[in-house]
Amino acid sequence: MPTLIGLLTLTNQILTSAIVILGFSLLLYSLTHNLRERVARAFSLLLGFVVVVYLGDVGAGLVADPTQVMLWLRFQWIGIAFVPAAYLHLSDALLATTNDRSARRRVAARLAYLVSALFLAAALFTNWVVDGVVFPPSPALATAPHLDAGPLFWLFTLYFYITVGWGAYNLYRARERSLTPTMRRRMTYLLAASAAPAAGVYPYMLVASYDAFRTPTLFWLVSIAGNLAVAAMLTVMAYVVAYFGVLTPDRVVRARLVKFLVRGPFVATVTLVAVIAVRRTTSILGLPSDIASLFTMVAVILLLQWAIVLFKPALERLLYFEERAEMRRIQKLEDRLLTTRDLHQFLESVLAAVCEQVRAPSAFVAAITETGPRLEVTVGHLPPPGALPPLAEWGAPQANGNGQPALSSEREVGLEEGAPSGPALRPQGDLFLWDGYWLVPLHNMAGTTLLGVLGVAVPAQAGELSPDSLQALRTLAAQAAMALEDRLLQQDVFAAVEGLLPSIEALQRRRGAAQYGGADLLTSDDILKDPDYVQFVRDALNHYWGGPKLAESPLLRLKVVEQALQENDGNAVRALRSVLLQAIERLKPEGQQKLTAGEWILYNILEMKFLQGRRVRDIAMRLAMSESDLYRKQRIAIESVARAIAEMEQAAQRQLEQEPGAGRRPEQRV
Repeated sequence: MPTLIGLLTLTNQILTSAIVILGFSLLLYSLTHNLRERVARAFSLLLGFVVVVYLGDVGAGLVADPTQVMLWLRFQWIGIAFVPAAYLHLSDALLATTNDRSARRRVAARLAYLVSALFLAAALFTNWVVDGVVFPPSPALATAPHLDAGPLFWLFTLYFYITVGWGAYNLYRARERSLTPTMRRRMTYLLAASAAPAAGVYPYMLVASYDAFRTPTLFWLVSIAGNLAVAAMLTVMAYVVAYFGVLTPDRVVRARLVKFLVRGPFVATVTLVAVIAVRRTTSILGLPSDIASLFTMVAVILLLQWAIVLFKPALERLLYFEERAEMRRIQKLEDRLLTTRDLHQFLESVLAAVCEQVRAPSAFVAAITETGPRLEVTVGHLPPPGALPPLAEWGAPQANGNGQPALSSEREVGLEEGAPSGPALRPQGDLFLWDGYWLVPLHNMAGTTLLGVLGVAVPAQAGELSPDSLQALRTLAAQAAMALEDRLLQQDVFAAVEGLLPSIEALQRRRGAAQYGGADLLTSDDILKDPDYVQFVRDALNHYWGGPKLAESPLLRLKVVEQALQENDGNAVRALRSVLLQAIERLKPEGQQKLTAGEWILYNILEMKFLQGRRVRDIAMRLAMSESDLYRKQRIAIESVARAIAEMEQAAQRQLEQEPGAGRRPEQRV
């Protein structure tokens, strides 16, 4: 029986450590992906307090000195005291997502944090809530010490269960107010799993005794079952909360979370189990257990990463089971996209093959761009030509006798009257000779557009190319032309996708609103009512001179931005930048600018921080104020800009309502 007790004790310690790993990992995930969402922030607090509780359990079970045990058990109360408040905070945030917002509940949640802080102070510095350490009477329970209950512990218990009960009632109301089947199902999961924090952190041993368990085996079995349930419920809670406040589709959120759990907590937990198992042995193949555990850790991590990569396709098929056909097409497109580096590597291979076929010392490919010909890739030992031929003036090709595109006029070969001075471009069979290079024009597959030119340095003592060499050169040139055409097509696709991004983001936001009961957001296209409107303005100002928060800003949907498109050549980003500038200029006082005058402070901050890009320290010194005061006034300035944009938007909407054909969207490009 001692062997069984030892196994159960070890299993419980591993599970407790696994909960710490899992909770901390989920906390990092929540902080990384949707920290701006109130539900995610509340859940992060709750996770942090749960991690503290279980970390205290791990520490108290590993030390033997009573003083250190006392420190760990009192440290544990940082989590125990605050879990009820965090639970109530989370329930209020979830209920608010269903448009049931209450100022009284928010005040109650803040008061709960205050009460928890008072109980924590009493637990850390007095014996009113908890008293000295109680050690188990049986050696089989030696790793399960606890604190004795103080005279006010009953008051904490009353506060704990009243607060948790109120939070559970709020979660039930949130479930009942959910509009869609998907959201109702997730709220059901959350309501069931939310018992984990309360059930896992309450110090039951302060009101129970070891005598309540007939045998140590029963005690450890109950503890193991409880830890397994807590780990599972925390994972379910994190799964549900991961969907709040994100604009990405559900399939992306689900896949991202599962991959994170597999690569993070799963790998860490399995590694921990393997290391503990090795360290309990005396030696392995003559190696001390400490050295063997290091090798085991490295081997387990590498093997698990290899297994994850090996089974990744199967895992993705499972995650995308209902959308597997569409996801297969998306993944195929992602795998076959041609980046600029991919294009250059392919063209280098083509040019190397060209040089080998015609025994040329060097070759190059030039492409036609909006700014003129551009050298893409060169190979060989000779430097590329210093100036490229006037490719854009070659015109549309005609077919030669072999059915290949050819240039066939004096204008096209640079022999027309008034042609620019420089090396002459002369036909030589199916090729063109220019400045010591054979040139092959590269056209699209339809043969209607000149994409670029392939140049091959003429070898010394070169004669006419053999038919085989000429055919190989044509084939390789066709492959180079196909690569350039594919790159242009992809650029068109990317431009179209970038233009759709604001609409896609709006659609994803409304999809989330439909799930969480956001009727106002669904029935209104007014971004001014969005709770993150001021944050959108702040993000756009931070990226005023360029960046994703400007190019992908929801503010691009504003009517005032649409009206500014015509003045900015249809460029939506420039239109938004001009609207931001107008809003800032509205805050500019009359008269001569003064750095430290009170009425100029907000405008000066906006001008120096966002328009001039100065550092915070420099701005504070020039305006003769502290950095903390600068941050406070900067927040006020940004809110003022948001109000100015709101006034401009309302004026634009009134103007559109008065004009015929209102609502027509101007053509825009991003």
